[in-house]
Amino acid sequence: MTTPQVTSGTLLKCSFGSVPTALVVLPDLGVTASALPAATVLDNKAMINVPSFGMCSSIANPAVAAATAAAMGSLTPMPCVPVLAAPWTPGVPKVTIGGMAALDTKCTLMCSWLGTIEVSMPAQATVTVP
Repeated sequence: MTTPQVTSGTLLKCSFGSVPTALVVLPDLGVTASALPAATVLDNKAMINVPSFGMCSSIANPAVAAATAAAMGSLTPMPCVPVLAAPWTPGVPKVTIGGMAALDTKCTLMCSWLGTIEVSMPAQATVTVP
């Protein structure tokens, strides 16, 4: 079974974010799928590859915790600023781009504020990886 290659423009969602956002893959490796830069496990840089998801509702986020405490315990979402300490997992080790595992739509990324980031909708669906 094959799944679509993740490229720049792929919509992502976070389990604690209020809105989806589009993955940004810089064209520096020169590999494309359907004319879009192809993603690797290292396209995990907050605010560069992974923009804000709007508002964050994770109580593990210190800004949310402080705002919630100030609101006497009423959950108070705050602006999302992802904190991404590790690469996407698991990646597609059989397919490498610049020596790094490619991404497919089954990969996830963890935010330090306990959010799980996953593909919501691929930017393209014609090129597949094994």
